[in-house]
Amino acid sequence: MALKERLRISKRIFWQLILLTLGLSGLLLYGLPAVRARPEVLTCTSWGAPIIWDGTFDPDVAQQETRRQNLTIGLTVFAVGRYLEKYLKRFLETAEQHFMVGLRVVYYVFTERPAAVPRVALGPNRRLRVQRVARERRWQDVSMERMRTLHEALGGRLGREAHFVFCLDVDQHFSGAFGPEALAESVAQLHAWHYHWPRRLLPYERHPRSAAALAPGEGDFYYHAAVFGGSVAALRGLTASCARGQQQDRARGLEARWQDESHLNKFFWLHKPAKVLSPEYCWSPVIGQRAEIHHPRLLWAPKEYTLLRD
Repeated sequence: MALKERLRISKRIFWQLILLTLGLSGLLLYGLPAVRARPEVLTCTSWGAPIIWDGTFDPDVAQQETRRQNLTIGLTVFAVGRYLEKYLKRFLETAEQHFMVGLRVVYYVFTERPAAVPRVALGPNRRLRVQRVARERRWQDVSMERMRTLHEALGGRLGREAHFVFCLDVDQHFSGAFGPEALAESVAQLHAWHYHWPRRLLPYERHPRSAAALAPGEGDFYYHAAVFGGSVAALRGLTASCARGQQQDRARGLEARWQDESHLNKFFWLHKPAKVLSPEYCWSPVIGQRAEIHHPRLLWAPKEYTLLRD
């Protein structure tokens, strides 16, 4: 075990030295010029994907490049049950203020009550579409069905309209610029509560018969299912894999510890994300201030499970 830990530390030091020597070349490869180093945090994964922190990219260059490519960005959110009235309006209003500002955006709201979706003033080149979904019996089933529903949508109108798509939870709101620096073929989000934890303590699924299971020693980071994204093709593959794993578990009478998030972590272990977002992109105010968290872009709303979940 001590030898494995030394090898892991050596690998991390190796990549940090590579970044310093080549001027954060990992970011350059993904179209984001380095502005300055953030020596206090990890800015590149062991497989060469950038980890996006405030100060490691030039937002103006990222914006110009996205406009040059004439991209449309999709943003999906599920607002079912009491979550619709509690969170959706603020989510959409703050997205208009901070999400991909100045770019073409199409919002997709999945809900069992389309008529209850609030009216929100949208800027130029920004559209909102509402898609009806069935009301699930348990909140866990809402989480579990999300991947299947997203897979179908990505194969339909959403997939034809958007070039890149982000899939977000509704019980959060934007608090800072969430821009095109976050775009990549596949994008994972470091979990705000777990990014400091050693791998042996991360809450992966451990039941050996689950399709989401990771064995001891497996896993890179713990990713949060409240934010993930990528190209339409990449997300079709991700959602199909997660939905298939969930169906396999269901057939075996199993349910992963953290539902779709467990399967998402298994997928990203097998298929490494092209870009990783730092906890600044999905931060919990309950954690409090951390020196490395400069500008949170998305904030968790207070969790009121007893009021919102049947």
